[in-house]
Parts: sequence; structure tokens; C-alpha cells
Amino acid sequence: MNIPRLLLLLAPLPLMVAAVQAEPGPGPRTIKVFVALCDNEAQGIVPVPARIGNGDQPEANLYWGCSDGLASYFKRSSRWQLTKTESKVSDEILVRLHFKHRDADLLLTALAYRGTAIKACVRDFEAALASGKDALVAYLGHNGLMDFALDPPAKGSDQKPAAVVLCCKSEAYFRERITALGGQPILLTDQFMYPGSFLLHDAVEAWRQGKSRGEVRTAAGRAYARNQKISVKAATGVFSKLDE
Repeated sequence: MNIPRLLLLLAPLPLMVAAVQAEPGPGPRTIKVFVALCDNEAQGIVPVPARIGNGDQPEANLYWGCSDGLASYFKRSSRWQLTKTESKVSDEILVRLHFKHRDADLLLTALAYRGTAIKACVRDFEAALASGKDALVAYLGHNGLMDFALDPPAKGSDQKPAAVVLCCKSEAYFRERITALGGQPILLTDQFMYPGSFLLHDAVEAWRQGKSRGEVRTAAGRAYARNQKISVKAATGVFSKLDE
């Protein structure tokens, strides 16, 4: 065989391999967080001071603008960087924040729903789970299913996104709905509790490191113990002991 001709035929191969290797991989994993703003008038909650219980004012709201609220807590975090803020997204969504994790290929979008739109917030949380588009989907706020009935959306994806629900007694009200939608619950609650965003922050960090559901629960328990100034054992007991 003519050796120069053989070399000529083989020469393009490394270039072809390099082109395949240079193709971009899958995009960053995404997290979607649905926050129903605390609302003394529209939700069946124990009333809080009027300023932090106004569901039309996210900047002062218990679940958004206060020190443990999502916007304030994640903006202070050394692990997350705020990349974009959108205001008055719709009649129901008052603010949408976009964050990027500083150490991982991970994006988080948080949506603040008007307090009177809590039903829409729960509905959209479940629709996001059903879509399977995000790696993790979370709901934070009052347990609206204690106050109203809501038909779950039809399952629309074979993906199994992780699910976090931070509200009072979320396992009893949400677990079956989450699994029916194809989601995998990694943090739910057994007791009445305070859904501060420090819980979501530490749970997400454990999850993104590949920790088990038991370890996610432990991370949330430690965070709750620090905030509530109670023992880690008592704090961890607030969260459901999900099957490993």
C-alpha cells in the first residue's frame, strides 16, 4: 500500500475526534423555588406583625425580605451570586430572582407570589415538578393545602426531580402528590414549623454534593437548631424521616 496515501487518509481523524470532544455538554442544573408570601389576611396562619405579614410587599415580607427570607438570605450567601432581578413579573408573581452557584454549575430561580395568590403558587410548584425540566423544585410558605383543595396536574415527564416542601406538616399533605407527579421528595416536614430560607439553603448544598436524603435531613436539622436555639435532635425531628 502507498504509505503516504494511508497517512493522508488518516490525517483528518484526530480533527474529527477533537470536534466531537469540543461539543458543549448539557447545560447547568436548574432549581426552581416557589415562595408564597406570608399574608395575615389571605392565609390561615397565626398572625404575624402587620409589616411582615403583608402579602403585597415582598421587600418586608417574612418569607422574602426579612433576614431569613429567601431574597435576603440568598443575597447574603457566600455560595450564591445574584445575577438578575425582575419585578412585577405578573399579577401573581411580584419578584423573580436569578442566582448562580459560585462553586457548581447550578442555577436557581426564585419566584415571590402575592399572598393572595398562594393557590397559584402551589399549582405552579406542582406543574414545575410534573414538567421534569428542573433538577430540584421547592415550595416555601404556608401549607395552602390545609385551606383549599387543588387537583394535581397530570404527570408529563419521565424525569424525577428532587422536591423540597418547607411548610407545616408537608409530608402529610404533599408527599403522595409529589410522587404521583414523578418527583422524589428529599425534605418534608412532620410538624408545625418556621420555613426560613436557611433551611432551603443548607438542604440544597447537601443535595448538590450528592448527599443522601438522611444527610439532607440532618443538614436542615442543624440549620433549624441554630436558628431556633434548640437541640439538633429536636430540630431534626421537625423533618420527615424519608426512606433512604
